[in-house]
Amino acid sequence: MPIWKSNLIVCWFGTFVAAIGMSQIVPIMPLYINQLGIQNTSTIEQLSGIAFGITFIASAIFSPIWGYAADKFGRKPMLLRASFGMAIVIGSMGFAQNVYQLIGLRLLQGVITGYSTACLTLIATQTEKEHVGWAMGVFSTATVTGSLLGPLLGGYLDEILGLKFAFFLTGGLMFVAFFATLLFVKEEFVSGKKKALSMKEVWKQLPDSGLIISMFVTSFVFQLAYYTIEPIITVYVMDISNNAAHIALISGIAFSASGLANIIAAPILGKLSDKIGPHKVIFTALIVAGLLFIPQAFVTNPWQLIGLRFLLGFATAGLAPSISTLLKKITPDALTGRIFGFNIAAFYLGIFFGSVFGGQIAAHLGIRYVFFITSSLLLLNAIWVYCKVYKKINILQNQSK
Repeated sequence: MPIWKSNLIVCWFGTFVAAIGMSQIVPIMPLYINQLGIQNTSTIEQLSGIAFGITFIASAIFSPIWGYAADKFGRKPMLLRASFGMAIVIGSMGFAQNVYQLIGLRLLQGVITGYSTACLTLIATQTEKEHVGWAMGVFSTATVTGSLLGPLLGGYLDEILGLKFAFFLTGGLMFVAFFATLLFVKEEFVSGKKKALSMKEVWKQLPDSGLIISMFVTSFVFQLAYYTIEPIITVYVMDISNNAAHIALISGIAFSASGLANIIAAPILGKLSDKIGPHKVIFTALIVAGLLFIPQAFVTNPWQLIGLRFLLGFATAGLAPSISTLLKKITPDALTGRIFGFNIAAFYLGIFFGSVFGGQIAAHLGIRYVFFITSSLLLLNAIWVYCKVYKKINILQNQSK
């Protein structure tokens, strides 16, 4: 088996476990905060929001830093650092004595992340050129799968073994990822310049910084679009349901539908981007996703919503891997880690602001307007990509023929 394939397998597993660790706390957060001594419902809600959001803000800040470290010291050391650190920190959450310790550990979890950044950089720089899109597509399913199973795992373990065990299990799995990385990930790393480059110097070395900024914007809008809807799905399902029974189950299916489609379609669209170009997949996906949000505002029952969200998952499955593939194509290897770090920071910022943004729109204008505004953002982003990316790459390809 080629080295890049074996590294892809290990990185997939580690990222899958990391995604479980990031997401499994969501459904049990209020319950755990209550268990830590907070009784007032409004206080629990506020502290849950802080504990959830603080990880993503810290991750957004530190992802570029760890990306730079990956370029300077190698990707494997960053994988070992992140997996070992997350094993300790997530496991320690089970020993928290009060809510402030829990929030502090969630902050620390965001600080030490960087596993997926290092994985992306390792895969992008090692994979054969003709297989980069496929590899990115396969790798992207790790985060989606982990994010889907994480809340289910957290809720299930709460029922069977108690709240604390979810943290211990995730920490243990991260230790497995650490040892798998130590034993099986292979990297022949040659360090670049020892002197740290300023951001101005980094941008000067990029062949087309405008294309890269366009991809950062697209990553942000893509995640923003997804997470404007996620926090209010349950409320929307309640609004359009004729029967109040099984709301939680139906909401869970609606939440998971797009992720399931994403898992199925991501490797396929990743391979397609290798053939026709990632810029074409990105442009098409943004248009289709933008259009699919509109009918979701007019559904009359939850199953219509579930069907549309499943189609949405197919439409957006190619976005993340195609963005990563395009970034790899236009970024020098010595700067790949730092650029991917900034791109992941855009992802995390999109998650945080999307969660806040969607709730505010729903509260002031109504839930259906969330779909209209999200659709508009994606379609505007498609226009941006067409003007700043699509046309430029087509011109460059025609000139090279």
